[in-house]
Amino acid sequence: MQLLAPGQALSPVERPLPQPTAGQALIAVEACGVCRTDLHLLDGELPAIRYPIVPGHEIVGRIAALGSATQGLHVGQRVGVPWLGWSCGTCAQCRAGRENLCDDARFTGYQIDGGYATHTLADVRYCFALPDAADAAALAPLLCAGLIGYRALRMAGDGRRLGIYGFGAAAHIVCQVAVQQGREVYAFTRRGDTASQAFALSLGAGWAGDAEALPPQALDAALIFAPVGALVPVALRAVAKGGSVVCAGIHMSDIPAFPYAILWGERSVRSVANLTRRDGAEFFALTESIAIKTAVTRYPLDAANAALADLRGGRLQGAAVLVP
Repeated sequence: MQLLAPGQALSPVERPLPQPTAGQALIAVEACGVCRTDLHLLDGELPAIRYPIVPGHEIVGRIAALGSATQGLHVGQRVGVPWLGWSCGTCAQCRAGRENLCDDARFTGYQIDGGYATHTLADVRYCFALPDAADAAALAPLLCAGLIGYRALRMAGDGRRLGIYGFGAAAHIVCQVAVQQGREVYAFTRRGDTASQAFALSLGAGWAGDAEALPPQALDAALIFAPVGALVPVALRAVAKGGSVVCAGIHMSDIPAFPYAILWGERSVRSVANLTRRDGAEFFALTESIAIKTAVTRYPLDAANAALADLRGGRLQGAAVLVP
């Protein structure tokens, strides 16, 4: 499925099977998660989109062929491919282990054809080994919702009381991690979204309510997954002195002006940009010791537009996953 221009629906296309070159793997896609970033791609809200582009950056599949210089991987191995798909490896950010900030980085399903397909190519440096026995569709959301949620959680520090704004795919994963780490989770949803609030409580959140509400206790940190800039001052009012607000989306509407008084007290606002290979190694090691159950709704590949429409309309609990 490919996107030809912003504002259009995805359209099916038959392409020749790509062949891996040096440092690449050809992957037969078993499942690909549907992410809110894909909606930003469809709406033309991201800069420098490469058209036509095959979206999808939560890819689970089996290696079908390998190019040269791909030691450590083998044909038939199950791997996951995340959002960050390539970095230069030589700039100051890359040398410091911050390849997520590489100025020349390229991203899966954005500048590199992604997983809304039967096959895709991937840089082997950004292929994570995944367990053979697990359900591919259940694994797919971990490749972005899980990884970005994990990075956002790390940026929140060790605070005990954690607020999560926007209870979608990333939130339902990070909630489970936080609860099993012994934190108190407060879930904030769209006004009147009692279904998402009940979903959050079922995953261990201790409180759930409307996004504009103040929690029963001041938060140590807040994670914002909804792409709504107006939630930043709302979350600042909810965090205690010394607390942090972490914006975890690649795109967010403009943040409105707010009084300095709600930032004062050494509160901070910061963003999460992409992921690093270290994030992947740490997170997938963590999933071996912490039980994470992803809630997924499966769609056939040719129903990608329907999956995106359900995501946009808020009709999902957890994540949508395409299964070729």
